[in-house]
Amino acid sequence: MSKIFGTLMKTVYSVGNIPIDIKQRRLDPIKAQEKELKKLLRKASHTAFGEHYNFDDILNSDDIFNTYREKVPVFDYNSMYKNWWFRALNGETYVSWPGKIKYFALSSGTSEASSKFIPITNNMLSSIKKASLRQILAATKYDFPLDFYDKGFLMIGGSTHLQYNGTYYSGDLSGISAAKLPFWFEYFYKPGRKISRTTDWNTKLDEMVKKAPSWDIGVLVGVPSWVQILLERIIKEYNLNTIHDLWPSLSAYVHSGVSFAPYEKSFEKLFGKPVVYSESYLASEGYIAYQVDLNKRIMQLIVDNGIYYEFVPFNENNFDEDGNIKQNCKSLTIKEIEENVDYAILLSTNAGTWRYLIGDVIKFVNKEKCEIIITGRTKQFLSLVGEHLSQDNMNQAVENVSNELNVDINEFTVAGFREDNTFSHHWYLACDENIDKDLAIKKIDEHLKVLNDDYRVEREEALKNLYIDILPTHVFYDFMEKTGKIGGATKFPRVLKGKRYEEWKQFISSLNN
Repeated sequence: MSKIFGTLMKTVYSVGNIPIDIKQRRLDPIKAQEKELKKLLRKASHTAFGEHYNFDDILNSDDIFNTYREKVPVFDYNSMYKNWWFRALNGETYVSWPGKIKYFALSSGTSEASSKFIPITNNMLSSIKKASLRQILAATKYDFPLDFYDKGFLMIGGSTHLQYNGTYYSGDLSGISAAKLPFWFEYFYKPGRKISRTTDWNTKLDEMVKKAPSWDIGVLVGVPSWVQILLERIIKEYNLNTIHDLWPSLSAYVHSGVSFAPYEKSFEKLFGKPVVYSESYLASEGYIAYQVDLNKRIMQLIVDNGIYYEFVPFNENNFDEDGNIKQNCKSLTIKEIEENVDYAILLSTNAGTWRYLIGDVIKFVNKEKCEIIITGRTKQFLSLVGEHLSQDNMNQAVENVSNELNVDINEFTVAGFREDNTFSHHWYLACDENIDKDLAIKKIDEHLKVLNDDYRVEREEALKNLYIDILPTHVFYDFMEKTGKIGGATKFPRVLKGKRYEEWKQFISSLNN
């Protein structure tokens, strides 16, 4: 079966014999987005949400884009849940999307303590499957050998086990998606349903290490930190030089969730031959973008697949100092955006989210092609005194220092705090090699001054002191386990604030006692 499928997929795509809604097409993003918005409004017009905000009137307006953003307010999770989604959780139908919501994805992001319940509809699952297939098919444009398409896909995510309370199922998005996998993918899907259902991360890790020699893996999928841990365990367990000693056909790694730059040097040591890196942008709220050109580390926004986008300039006019969106914020359509500007994304989707702040910040590098990069999170930036440091700035600075000092820095985080009458930043780097910490913080500072003019100015004014700790990598993962954040879909926050920063300081202090 695998040989037949691999040959079929390669041949079918190359001759263009793929349903029009699956194959990535050249299209006008403005027209595509107008079509998506009309479809969403029409579908949800008779829901409680649609009737409350008069979707029928919006559909009949002369300017649907402007009328929509004038009539419907902006929502974050708390306001959407408090006003609407709690009703769907209680079993009510036709709340913000037609029918009854049977699945809710549990998501806590990187900083929030309590879980969020994100509605997942059959329409959204269909959109996710469609986008996933598009990304797989996009690989056929590259010169992978034919037998590449016969190899296993090792997908390292959260537990696929779902909880059922009598009204709805809840769990990790990967679990909800796994329940809807097409039958033909079962042969390729690793680690398989039994291991994937395991809820304890360490047990799952042990099982994957045990089964690894029986798999023939061609593609890895997962968050870099946890994929790296698994590969290191396998290499150590079987006394390998690289993972290619066990999986010679491994040719591609699909990553998501965080910038891959801090991990790249470490991954190169794990591989014995070149591996193609491909980035995807799949959130609990929908499949937003993926990399279409493997020679360029940028992603293309998916504009015709059940999501309507708005973009809010990420500045003090639209967000407060804690990264909370202001109700009088100005949102832009895909027609109105500019290149190289940071935008927070609002999503309206076929899962019943409306003008919903997902929390990510992106930048368009090519407006015509809808090519984007993720630059950070609305809640994970530093601007104590106007330094406006984004995750993108931090990632680039740490990557530069890693290369200059020739060390691997896989994880890092930074916190800001008031110190007497000035302000300070405290950096924490994960490094298992000898490193001069004074030199490291000096270089980070120098790079940030080049990358960010606001930072450079404030370093001469109110931002006086920089501190740094160099910690073993396992300390970061130990903290995540202690706080219940361990597992294939979680990431360490790049910026620590509030309660999470206090927990981190207490944890670090306990290590020294």
